[in-house]
Amino acid sequence: MYGLAAPRANHRARRNGRMPAVTADALATPPPAKPRVSARVGGIAESATLAVDARAKALKAAGRPVVGFGAGEPDFPTPDYIVAAAVAAARDPRWHRYTPAGGLPELKAAVAAKTLRDSGYAVEPSQVLISNGGKQALYNAFATLLDPGDEVLLPAPYWTTYPESIRLAGGVPVEVMTDETSGYLATVGQLEAACTPATKVLVFVSPSNPTGAVYPPEQVAEIGRWAAERGLWVVTDEIYEHLVYGTARFASLPTLVPELADRCVVVNGVAKTYAMTGWRVGWMIGPVDVVTAATNLQSHATSNVANVSQLAALAAVSGDLSAVAEMRAAFDRRRLTMTAMLNAIPGVSCPEPLGAFYCYPSVKGVLGRDVRGHRPTTSAELAAVILDEVEVAVVPGEAFGTPGYLRLSYALGDDDLVEGVGRIHRLLAGL
Repeated sequence: MYGLAAPRANHRARRNGRMPAVTADALATPPPAKPRVSARVGGIAESATLAVDARAKALKAAGRPVVGFGAGEPDFPTPDYIVAAAVAAARDPRWHRYTPAGGLPELKAAVAAKTLRDSGYAVEPSQVLISNGGKQALYNAFATLLDPGDEVLLPAPYWTTYPESIRLAGGVPVEVMTDETSGYLATVGQLEAACTPATKVLVFVSPSNPTGAVYPPEQVAEIGRWAAERGLWVVTDEIYEHLVYGTARFASLPTLVPELADRCVVVNGVAKTYAMTGWRVGWMIGPVDVVTAATNLQSHATSNVANVSQLAALAAVSGDLSAVAEMRAAFDRRRLTMTAMLNAIPGVSCPEPLGAFYCYPSVKGVLGRDVRGHRPTTSAELAAVILDEVEVAVVPGEAFGTPGYLRLSYALGDDDLVEGVGRIHRLLAGL
């Protein structure tokens, strides 16, 4: 019925002189071809960290002795008690069906309890949305908070996913540059200088990927108070909360600045703390209206996270932190080894990371020099030379918004770490 009405109406309009007649030439001319992929999605950059890891794994599968520093994931297995909980869940028919899109009620309650235990931040289960990893939590947060043209302050170096999620939501990432001279820490003065009437959100990350920087509590509080006074929202990523070393201490922004809680979204998950990157369970915590809206979005995008993974996450966050203590001790040992070895390479400068499991050395002193017949002028070119010449995979600083640096993860075995950095040393020192 509806399909016939429109052509008849158009025909009457042309007959009455209100629409131009369609000529034979017009019918013979095909309309301009439209892009096969939308501009919105076509503009997304590939995840550089995943691309480097995929290439390293492909070379390994081909029999090459590649050492990969690209992936940001613990090299430990998921603890046995978590795996056992997943096996039991898989055998229980209750979990073979749809469950609430926003997460299992018992997991949301456990995340709220874990958040109070670990960071002193008291929230209700209604403020928690369980997502498919931290990446979906970030996307949900930005999609819920941002309208087209809203600006987001993004300290750089930044994790590769932040600017892409912001742009997908119609937002505009505004980079706030830091470097090794400040320990990769942004100041209130820098944030204020980058703020405009269009600024709506600040992204705050401590401990940081890719730099391993950890903001001291007094600076966390200063930034939080500034954001509150400015009326900004803050999206704070706490995925590395348990991976801090030496005298560094993790500090949760809404705990230190409670007046900001109503304009703060916390993103977290089980991936790094419990060696569960492949299980894909994260969450966002925020005001009820924001979490409700984000849950509605997720209900149409993915629905519930896999129930088996949710039950595994429930076992993880409800248990103690003995497993992460063992991993942290290994990461601590490796970070000191890697930092010392990197700083021994001519032209390389690496601050000691205080959190996460990454080193982020400056290689500006290497660029432009001869490296076995190559003369790389960018860190991206240098990373390619390192992979081609000595079969070591690193991620160039271009992926994190700061050319002239490399990111190396020390979440790999001690022997591989020493071998890999040793190869880079021999290459760059001309040995």
